[in-house]
Amino acid sequence: MSYRELRNICEMTRALGYPRQLSIENFRTPNFKLVAELLEWIVKRFEPNASLSAQQTETEQERVIFIKQAVLLMLQNSRLRMNPKRLYQADGNAVQELLPAITVLYNATKQLTSEDIHEQWSSLKSSINQKLQDVKVARQLSSQLPQTAAALHDLLYKELAHREQRNSATARPVPLSEAEKSLQQAIAAINEETEELGNKLNNVANDEMSLDEKIERKKREYEQMQKRYAKLQAFRPQYMDEYENYEKRLQERYEIYVLQFRNLTYLQQLEMEIERSERNRQVYYLL
Repeated sequence: MSYRELRNICEMTRALGYPRQLSIENFRTPNFKLVAELLEWIVKRFEPNASLSAQQTETEQERVIFIKQAVLLMLQNSRLRMNPKRLYQADGNAVQELLPAITVLYNATKQLTSEDIHEQWSSLKSSINQKLQDVKVARQLSSQLPQTAAALHDLLYKELAHREQRNSATARPVPLSEAEKSLQQAIAAINEETEELGNKLNNVANDEMSLDEKIERKKREYEQMQKRYAKLQAFRPQYMDEYENYEKRLQERYEIYVLQFRNLTYLQQLEMEIERSERNRQVYYLL
């Protein structure tokens, strides 16, 4: 990580309105909290509705999840690829991964203000969503069109066959006895339906009592389960002390691993710089 890149990222974040004052010394040593806050700010400049929080990075697992989500959001919204391994180191290597995204934002502010960018981006997203919705509706209607056309064709064909019967039925006078019989049948059907509804309403009270009994039984079962759960929470297994001891040892081993990993990365980078310097020196001697 060169001095120029550190200076550029400090100046560009200041110009973009980053709420925290950055200096070159902030990136001399690993600082995951600062990198996480800066990464969250960058992601939300591209996607304001992103559910990403740098405050939830206390444990190792939360940090890994945070880095993965941020890298995925940046790839989806800006097509920028970031190396999660370097971001997790939270040092000068992480700045190299953040610099392209900040450069894109900085170059955009030279043409438009942040309010214009947000307004145009929101307008573009709403337009795209509307177009996608129209496409879905068109596909749905196109899939229903053959069925609707086939049904209309069948109805028109039946109309030709039933037209004569309908005309003859409408032209024939209806006898009073037949009309009275039809009305009596309709009244009988309505009375039967009314009686059936009355029986169903009478059964509602019985169903309500049965439901009340089931609710009371479930409440008693729930209280018993709560008591059992409280007893299980108070119970401490015999192997818990040994488990906590192994967990503490594992944490210590992990800290040693992280330290050795960082040292290895630094030494590899230093070796590459030495090899590059040696090659340049050999080329100079050959010339």
